[in-house]
Amino acid sequence: MKRISDINPLGEERPNPSERERNKLRRERLQRERDEGYQKLAELCNLGEYDMAEQLANRHFNWGYEIVYGVVMERID
Repeated sequence: MKRISDINPLGEERPNPSERERNKLRRERLQRERDEGYQKLAELCNLGEYDMAEQLANRHFNWGYEIVYGVVMERID
């Protein structure tokens, strides 16, 4: 563990990712959020909480899912 006096506040030890790496990380994060969102919606539907699942899907429109007759479906725009 480093002493506080040894830490550079400008963070030069941390590399700056390139724009391509940032985009890749952003896409991975969004896909991970989308997958986790699907799991939450599916679990709510399995528990019979269709209204709650529909509210959650509407609140997180960017996940790309909707609830149709108690089933999680991909939203078609």
